[in-house]
Amino acid sequence: MPQTADDLDAVAVRTWCSLALDALGREREAIDAINVYPVADGDTGTNLYLTAESAAAAVEAVFAAHEAGTSAPSTADAVRAMAHGALLGARGNSGTILAQLLRGMAGVLAEEPGVPAGADRLRLALTRAAASAREAVAHPVEGTVLTVATAAAEAAGRTGAGAGAGAVARAAYEGARTALEATPGQLAVLGRAGVVDAGGRGLVAVLGALVEAVSGRAPERPYEMPAAPVPFAAADGCPAADDPPGGPAFEVIYLLEAGDEAVRRLRTRLDALGDSLVVVGGDGLWNVHVHVDDAGAAVEAGVEAGRPYRIRITHFAADRLHARPEPAQRAVVVVVPGDGLGGLCAEAGATTVLARPGEPPASGELVDAIRRAHAREVVLLPNDADLRHTAAAAAEQARAEGIRVALIPTRAAVQGIAALAVHEADRSFDEDVVAMTAAAGATRYAELAVAERQSWTMAGICQAGDILGLVDGDVAVIGQDVQQTARSVLDRMLAAGGELVTLVLGEDVPDALAATLEEHVREGYLAVDTVVYRGGHQCAPLLIGVE
Repeated sequence: MPQTADDLDAVAVRTWCSLALDALGREREAIDAINVYPVADGDTGTNLYLTAESAAAAVEAVFAAHEAGTSAPSTADAVRAMAHGALLGARGNSGTILAQLLRGMAGVLAEEPGVPAGADRLRLALTRAAASAREAVAHPVEGTVLTVATAAAEAAGRTGAGAGAGAVARAAYEGARTALEATPGQLAVLGRAGVVDAGGRGLVAVLGALVEAVSGRAPERPYEMPAAPVPFAAADGCPAADDPPGGPAFEVIYLLEAGDEAVRRLRTRLDALGDSLVVVGGDGLWNVHVHVDDAGAAVEAGVEAGRPYRIRITHFAADRLHARPEPAQRAVVVVVPGDGLGGLCAEAGATTVLARPGEPPASGELVDAIRRAHAREVVLLPNDADLRHTAAAAAEQARAEGIRVALIPTRAAVQGIAALAVHEADRSFDEDVVAMTAAAGATRYAELAVAERQSWTMAGICQAGDILGLVDGDVAVIGQDVQQTARSVLDRMLAAGGELVTLVLGEDVPDALAATLEEHVREGYLAVDTVVYRGGHQCAPLLIGVE
């Protein structure tokens, strides 16, 4: 549930990151579709999502580190982690500017002597964020995310002395929304395309998440994305030519360890080499972004300034700069919850990504797996409903690299197994995807889990240590015994019919359980077959699929 204390403490920061990531995930494609400025490469929504994903992961890591102890993370711990995570994971102009906005806020929220916590500190944080983002951009342009951030800060500053943090956040959101709607009149390329600024649109989504995290209520007037009359439109707060083909050929991004004076010299040198220059960070660690024709010179400038690493160079005209071996025609990438299933899927020819308990794979891991598959066409099976936005962002990034990717929204590992079982590389891509989607959709799924604490569920109140039977994601059975709970779950699922039961046993579950359940199905349900697999380490005690 969202935070309702009308303040921005560590829990609210965590909630804000989660809500912002979810909002950017929902709107990623729509924001990508209106991205033409400064380069019409259709990736602003994806870059914002990846940056927010890195920020959220850093905050989750802080909370995980405190779970073993007795104390909770402080607000300073949470906001510093958020800003650092965004800095490390910033992608593109939009993501780099978002990272600086979060860093500006964190500097105030973490520790600002003489400014009380709550509304006053949030007002100052928004003001500092807008100012620091402008300072990071070599040549700020109005009608961009910078304009939207400034309007948000100014609107927050106009709230009355008695306003709470929730009212301040809501005013910032409304100010940003109003400014966003005016961007087509401020930037010619937006006006010609008839769209709003894409980076600013992403910031409105982030501020809407802030409103909900602080006050517990989503904005009364959620922004609705207007239909774009052209494939691409605007994004970030950096200047570039209106005609992208006439602009620089390369985007260069790297992290840099360097001192302040060296970075000042670097800004001057990179500004002379190209455009869209944004340098964010501080305290010895920076994220550098620039568009240039001479990518080598941009990297050399970083070497002279300090130690550049995580260097990424993208050619706007061709994503691949080096020849690679001939790729396969088609591959399948599968997220698996245990190493046993990983081996099973690998034997079937799939590339696997291991999802550890409490550590779902980030979109970067999925993109890496798609690249490792080295195929022209890839079918992606996330096998988890919570990975839908992460998988969609990964698919979009891979498509930008020229790979044809189909995302089948599998919600459980047994659905992925069913889809992989009907995969045939000799069919056309579309026919294969349709067949795999149908197989996954026809598979109902369940799992057994152990309750960690007393809680309300759809099946009643459970106590710590109870065995929970989840069917299609909801608790349907509460039991004391794994075997009896599994039988009850199977009976519920097979009451609606079925031809094949799939059982996936966790590492510590004895083979005798599988034998007992197979006998239960054989005696109670005629013409229903059962197959058993070992899920291995990290898998749930029992996964069940019914087709």
